[in-house]
Amino acid sequence: MAAEGWIWRWGWGRRCLGRPGLPGPGPGPTTPLFLLLLLGSVTADITDGNSEHLKREHSLIKPYQGVGSSSMPLWDFQGSTMLTSQYVRLTPDERSKEGSIWNHQPCFLKDWEMHVHFKVHGTGKKNLHGDGIALWYTRDRLVPGPVFGSKDNFHGLAIFLDTYPNDETTERVFPYISVMVNNGSLSYDHSKDGRWTELAGCTADFRNRDHDTFLAVRYSRGRLTVMTDLEDKNEWKNCIDITGVRLPTGYYFGASAGTGDLSDNHDIISMKLFQLMVEHTPDEESIDWTKIEPSVNFLKSPKDNVDDPTGNFRSGPLTGWQIVCLW
Repeated sequence: MAAEGWIWRWGWGRRCLGRPGLPGPGPGPTTPLFLLLLLGSVTADITDGNSEHLKREHSLIKPYQGVGSSSMPLWDFQGSTMLTSQYVRLTPDERSKEGSIWNHQPCFLKDWEMHVHFKVHGTGKKNLHGDGIALWYTRDRLVPGPVFGSKDNFHGLAIFLDTYPNDETTERVFPYISVMVNNGSLSYDHSKDGRWTELAGCTADFRNRDHDTFLAVRYSRGRLTVMTDLEDKNEWKNCIDITGVRLPTGYYFGASAGTGDLSDNHDIISMKLFQLMVEHTPDEESIDWTKIEPSVNFLKSPKDNVDDPTGNFRSGPLTGWQIVCLW
């Protein structure tokens, strides 16, 4: 187990007031136990941003090095991406732009958590904006393509921050965050906003906010958790929490964005990767984690996926669940 004060177990996470942009401890000792029990499913453990566990070789932090040049230490960028002293702009608020930024170093951590400070903003109103940002942990890097500025049929994990509903029949409320795991055999369907390959998702009102917006992605022992801090309340809100996810080590972190007929500014302010101190069994330690195929052990059947008018993704009845092999 990690040192006391590094991770907390119950309730919503709060970002450390003394460390802007980093989460801190959850409810203090005065929080009634019965209130925690009433919450039902609780949020995953979240790091407090302790610099001891920050992996700088996989992190993008101000002040950036290489401002004004076409390259920077540890990160490569391409397309419309522009590096300034305050943010990395993946796309400007202009039509038909694509940009991305990718870490140089493959990540060999089995358990990790990425905190992303981002901003999506522009002049478009009432759905006249798009398309969104994708966060990646994938085998291939710096390959442009149609999926938010990066390649389709990828190997690994993608988190999509989608701002435009391409499917006019959807009842989901946008902006919308969704997760996809792929072994190269699946294609992202833009016309359906990736519904058929989505593992889970939630509505998240992150566009044109006048305060900082954050997202945390945690992967540990097959559990994938996505949380947001969008309300300027210094606390995390659960978005996605699923188990049975298998991801290899040795993949790359990145972020990309794309615009089409509609556009937005898509900015990354920071990406901070933290190592999670998790004990593994001898059997788990003996596995060659670089050879693991990206997969999900338990996946909802697409025909049983339904939209919630609130924009939240929910499954059908338990009889609608089935094992799906992505090998």
